[in-house]
Amino acid sequence: MPRYVQLGEVPAKRHTQFRQPDGSLYFEEVFGTKGFSGIASILYHANLPTQIAEYKFIGSLKPEIAAEEPLRHHHVKAQNIPASGDPISGRIPLLMNSDVSIGICRPECPMEYFYKNADGDDLLFIHEGSGHLETMFGTLAFSAGDYLVIPRGVIYRQIFAPGEARVLVIESSSAVEIPRRFRNEYGQLLEHAPYYERDIRVPHQLITHRLKGRFEVRLKARWNLTAYIYDYHPLDVAGWDGYLYPWAFNINYFEPITGLIHQPPPTHQTFEGHNYVVCSFVPRMLDYHPDAVPIPYNHSNLESDEMLYYVNGSFASRRGIEEGSITLHPSGLPHGPQPGAVEASIGKKRTEELAVMVDTFHPLLLTRAALDLDDGKYPHSWSM
Repeated sequence: MPRYVQLGEVPAKRHTQFRQPDGSLYFEEVFGTKGFSGIASILYHANLPTQIAEYKFIGSLKPEIAAEEPLRHHHVKAQNIPASGDPISGRIPLLMNSDVSIGICRPECPMEYFYKNADGDDLLFIHEGSGHLETMFGTLAFSAGDYLVIPRGVIYRQIFAPGEARVLVIESSSAVEIPRRFRNEYGQLLEHAPYYERDIRVPHQLITHRLKGRFEVRLKARWNLTAYIYDYHPLDVAGWDGYLYPWAFNINYFEPITGLIHQPPPTHQTFEGHNYVVCSFVPRMLDYHPDAVPIPYNHSNLESDEMLYYVNGSFASRRGIEEGSITLHPSGLPHGPQPGAVEASIGKKRTEELAVMVDTFHPLLLTRAALDLDDGKYPHSWSM
């Protein structure tokens, strides 16, 4: 991932004896991707990580997909989703395909268990709230504006401080990665990349839990949820090193690329996965050609669907959009500024917009929950 990291104690040589204070061996785990040819970390557990006390099936997590309907633009009023559940059970999937699932979570209860996503990576955008992740790799603090990248298989618990919390949840069937064009052949971020390694935060405190008792880890796999019960605390790692771990990047550290004329969405790209990209629209100076039209031009996404999550309401090309709204502009239909927006933008020097965009290269399907929140009048919002 971003760079090599070591936290806690590890032996001088991998795959060699490493003993606990009582003289017994730590249990080594290679935690890696792509069948030992991808990025990996090596963790040293106080307990055997394959050992469980019991397991039980909880149920299916697969959301209900809305019935087919005429192709149209959508405005999902996701800000109206009520607070419910905890940071996992409170997730409401709204848009999905085989590559990615996008939803909202407004937790009202703390997590009383740990969680592991075996279906893919979690990319969490913290719209509101602060707190920390407790993970097998250590503690990672977060606050509003943070992207949290949590690789598949990481055991974690998300702890929020008291107060309002709202999270954009992107569950990816592939790894969430830094775009290849931002990295050199050694993996280092290039000078023209819109962020730098020191903008990336990694787990900063590793606590080796040696408690015995009854601890639950809920595992998501194949859209089913299974509870695994351990008789030891699952965050029992004494040390680890490698390239695979959870990390954070704050959207306010994204360095926007501006130009003489309007720059296209790829300049805002922040992450990529298989068949999709994630972009960050942040406050920035606008185009500086004397005749510039500093607003997106009409465009047809001929091979992709465009989902936009509005972190604030300052989006010049849209009207009637509120903080926390989601719009979906599917492939096959042109979209662009609504009437009056182009003229209103001329002469402006700066935008304060803040939004997260996901462009997918396979169509996104609405869930029943999304359709229930959909503004059916939105397709007519371009009428003169």
